[in-house]
Amino acid sequence: MLHCMKHIYLIRHAQAEGQAADAPLKFTGKQQAEKLARYFQDIQVDKIISSPYVRAIETIRSMATQKKIPIELDERLVERKLCEEDRSDWYERLKDSFENLDLTLPGGESSRVAMRRVGEVFQELVDHSCQTTILVSHGNLLTLLLKNIDSSYGFIHWKEMTNPDVFLLMVEDGRTTVNRVWQP
Repeated sequence: MLHCMKHIYLIRHAQAEGQAADAPLKFTGKQQAEKLARYFQDIQVDKIISSPYVRAIETIRSMATQKKIPIELDERLVERKLCEEDRSDWYERLKDSFENLDLTLPGGESSRVAMRRVGEVFQELVDHSCQTTILVSHGNLLTLLLKNIDSSYGFIHWKEMTNPDVFLLMVEDGRTTVNRVWQP
């Protein structure tokens, strides 16, 4: 493990047309992406890793272009799938999934499995990088990463997240500090 202060920014994508992997940003989302690029213009960024979903890539593309940094895609940053079919009770089941981390609906992924998946990405950065890194992903998955770091995070935090949203994780000597730095 490298001993240095690590800065990891978690970015939830801007407003999108839908939840499908190929859903693009809305017009408002494109404006939000430009605002994000302005927010980060004076912040040193060394690496950008994104979910391969279109809305995540479109959220960070302007900033990556401005900073001349390639966007690395990582399948482990895709949104957590709660279940295969549309459910009228999805909201209640999502809430339940933050309490029962092993709850698995048909065709879905449990919170525990999703936490392990996104936790691997985070741990690789902590163990092998002193760079300032941006991770671009989705609300449910990012909330589960925050829960992995601090078990007090849960459904209410997911509910309070905005599109976009930005959290700064500062990691030093095995301790992680979480700060929400985005002001919508």
